[in-house]
Amino acid sequence: QVQLVESGGGLVQAGGSLRLSCTASGRFFSIDVKGWYRQAPGKQRELVASITRRRGTINYADSVKGRFTISRDNAKNTVYLQMNSLKPEDTAVYYCNAEIATTRWEQTSDYWGQGTQVTVSS
Repeated sequence: QVQLVESGGGLVQAGGSLRLSCTASGRFFSIDVKGWYRQAPGKQRELVASITRRRGTINYADSVKGRFTISRDNAKNTVYLQMNSLKPEDTAVYYCNAEIATTRWEQTSDYWGQGTQVTVSS
């Protein structure tokens, strides 16, 4: 069974940094990680950063521009989110989102990871 797995979350003081990783476990034919989202308590899930596979076109939420960097390693089927200058308002569960084809004959399906908690203390 294919699963999307995030890692790298944790507790950090304001101004600190964390690096999140997103990859897939299990057997699959292709994976295209679309981006990172986050959801704070009582709030809707929001897009943090996105990246396209072919051209590497990147978009960021205004709230994280200049502080967060999304990147991908296609050879490792992994997408990273480098988070610098973290603020308490960045506290949330961070999720990655991907389209995965389990075999070459199937269309891709949308996958979400279980999320990784990021807590920024003031």
